Amino acid sequence: MLAESATGKKVCLECGEPIQGRTDKKFCTDACRNLFHYRTNNAPINYVRNVVNALKRNRRILGELNPAGKAKVHRDKLVERGYNFMYHTNIYRTKVGNVYVFCFEHGYLELDNDWYALVRRDEYLERAGDA
Repeated sequence: MLAESATGKKVCLECGEPIQGRTDKKFCTDACRNLFHYRTNNAPINYVRNVVNALKRNRRILGELNPAGKAKVHRDKLVERGYNFMYHTNIYRTKVGNVYVFCFEHGYLELDNDWYALVRRDEYLERAGDA
């Protein structure tokens, strides 16, 4: 898809300047080509980077609040530290129907009145080492 100006001349896809040279050329300079592709590809990369950062932050927060492997914490404490409940790595359902939400090896079980039981499953780390 080559862009054309009103006069029928090919123009750069990035800056709109007339293109000189090969007939299949799409950009006037390497700088315009690089900028065009940077803008095109940057949004998905930023999204992935933001999700990975949120997962890392959630894992760190759960780890700090649960150094012994089992703890009970109020939702306000999680939110205060920046925990984002939208991002997690997996969900584990017990046979009795309890739902644990995990961020890597750290997880929680929602209790009554905005309290959470924090847990750590070290076997997740052991399995990751086997892969």
